[in-house]
Amino acid sequence: MNQQASALVTAADISRLAGVTRATVSNWRRRHPDFPTPTGGTDTSPTYDLDAVRAWLAARGQLPEDTPADRLRTALRTLADDGEPAVRLLPVVLAAARLDRREREVLPELRDDALLRWARSAADNGAQDIPGTEDLAFAPEAAEPLRALLRCVAADSAEAAMDVLAERLLEDSGGTGTYLTPRPLADLMARLLTDSASAFPTSVLDPACGTGSLLAAAASAGATELHGQDILTTQAAQAAVRLRLSDPGAVVTVRAGDSLRSDAFKGLTADAVLCNPPYGVRDWGHEDLAYDQRWAYGVPPKGEPELAWVQHSLAHLAPRGRAVLLMPPAVAERTAGRRIRAQLVRDGALRAVISLPQGAATPLHIGLHLWVLERPDPQAEGPSTVLLVDASASGNRDLDWAAIGDTALSSWRPYLADQDSFTGTPGIAGAVQITDLLNEAVDLTPARHIRTAPRQTLRPALLARQASELYDQLHRAAGDLTGLSAENDWPPADGRPRDWRTATVEDLLRGGALSLLRTAPGNRRTRNGQPLTQPEPELGGRPTLTATDVMKNQPASGTEADLPTGTALPLLQGGDVLLTEMLRVGRGAAARVVEPGEADCFLGPHLLLFRPDQRRLDPWFLAGFLSAEQNVNAAATGTSIVRVDPRRLRVPLLPLAEQQRYGAAFRRLHELRTAARRADQAAEDLTRLLGTGLTDGALLPDGHGSA
Repeated sequence: MNQQASALVTAADISRLAGVTRATVSNWRRRHPDFPTPTGGTDTSPTYDLDAVRAWLAARGQLPEDTPADRLRTALRTLADDGEPAVRLLPVVLAAARLDRREREVLPELRDDALLRWARSAADNGAQDIPGTEDLAFAPEAAEPLRALLRCVAADSAEAAMDVLAERLLEDSGGTGTYLTPRPLADLMARLLTDSASAFPTSVLDPACGTGSLLAAAASAGATELHGQDILTTQAAQAAVRLRLSDPGAVVTVRAGDSLRSDAFKGLTADAVLCNPPYGVRDWGHEDLAYDQRWAYGVPPKGEPELAWVQHSLAHLAPRGRAVLLMPPAVAERTAGRRIRAQLVRDGALRAVISLPQGAATPLHIGLHLWVLERPDPQAEGPSTVLLVDASASGNRDLDWAAIGDTALSSWRPYLADQDSFTGTPGIAGAVQITDLLNEAVDLTPARHIRTAPRQTLRPALLARQASELYDQLHRAAGDLTGLSAENDWPPADGRPRDWRTATVEDLLRGGALSLLRTAPGNRRTRNGQPLTQPEPELGGRPTLTATDVMKNQPASGTEADLPTGTALPLLQGGDVLLTEMLRVGRGAAARVVEPGEADCFLGPHLLLFRPDQRRLDPWFLAGFLSAEQNVNAAATGTSIVRVDPRRLRVPLLPLAEQQRYGAAFRRLHELRTAARRADQAAEDLTRLLGTGLTDGALLPDGHGSA
């Protein structure tokens, strides 16, 4: 029987298949009478026959060449619509990743019965390690999806296959209410576990691990024992597989279940805890757990589930072990939780609260907080202060993670090194006396304690000089922007947009017109499995160009400490084209061309480096078309983490002279965007400084005279 004939797809699948937006698919449905008729689903979410959709797209030239990931998505549509087939395939991904290349290529060619036997064996071997995969069977109709999965692993990677399975699991769950912790935030939380000199904790627990993003960040930093639990079996299963794929040398233990009601790690004492707990869940077990031994700081009220997660985390720590939790800001001030907050502060368990800008993590409209906790050592004297950091102003419209991380760590690490002499930064960070926090409200919101600098520390003459310097910067930036914006000669094409032949990056790589390089993720541990401390930058060492540098168009700001160990490290050359690999919400990929003065820097992680043969490809022409929004969207893969598949990007086939004309235009656009950002940042810095000076009495309005 032809299984493909029964496959049904949604509008979201069609948009992904054609490389267009959902709005475009809706427009097709309205404007084209011959668009395929729904064959299932509901009025608000119809489904369509895949073969009919493909035929319709092909007839209009809208059907791109299938990739292994696309074929896997199609194959999954032929199976039962209950989510179980995707879960069943998780241990198969892990088993396939452990094979050598030759074995992975041979497996898809096996007969159905032999392939199904291998899959059953793989599932049995992984049943102990992957929640929800016990006693799984493979029916005969699973043979084709198995082949598609194995071909995706062989052609792309096990991680790419996992992304496709994650898409299906998310669809079948109908939305879970759980959200991925963004990678930059996960990395920051992991770095807050230590100071700059200490080795990273060996064992790390995440009691609400989701698909494992926080534990993956801990593994990248040096943890070798990873423990996770999640209430959703599908999430726990994904975490178990992803962690083993990303760090095969780590000891990984992931369990399914409710950590508060049914703790799978009751006897575990971990070196550290990382957690992004669920917010606002009132049915967390308040009545059932009223006498639980974990509530050393007080029984959490029913409306304060986050304080239950705080105490659960502390209960799993060794003395002096640290935990970092991502918390909604209301936990720092709600009346119901003030007694527990007071006890946490009084006992020295709460070490720091760091406020983040809006958009740092879901929910995006709220500025979340990071709570850094430490299990008190009964034999040691407790701290007398709590560090409060307001990093909410570090993020702007572009959410500058480098600035956010620098604000947090440049306060946290000096504070740990010498709490008695730590002075902080006025308006940004301060060590607040415990006695000052233990008032009636016990409000731990950083901005309410440290945003206003003491008036006696302000220096009016210095503020006036800084304002003058910022005015000069703004005038220069505005002049550059005015000059660039005067160039507006952009003639229209004749009658209709130009139509040109294109080639994929895959085609250009095969033809030798282009090389593709990247810094592969590394494993921060020694050969014997011991954690490898993050190296300190060497004096005179090569700088590293990071993804943030490319997005902000700034010089290389990274060091060798930002690079993975044990992997090849490409060096930049003049004329290289750089493209950010990870896509953020509301933003496309950023591109830039390496200038001769930037050569010989290391290429940082999460960047794609395209090295063109400049006798055949103009670098700026290549940068402009590779980063085009429609091009990037068509080549994007993944749901929780969205990456650009560089080999699917397309480039017009034009003579070199015409490429150079387009390249000059793209370079002008790049310079215009850069000038606009400089002017915007200068205006932001100036108005903030002037506002502070005026409201604190250090500066006077124009015409007021001297005081």
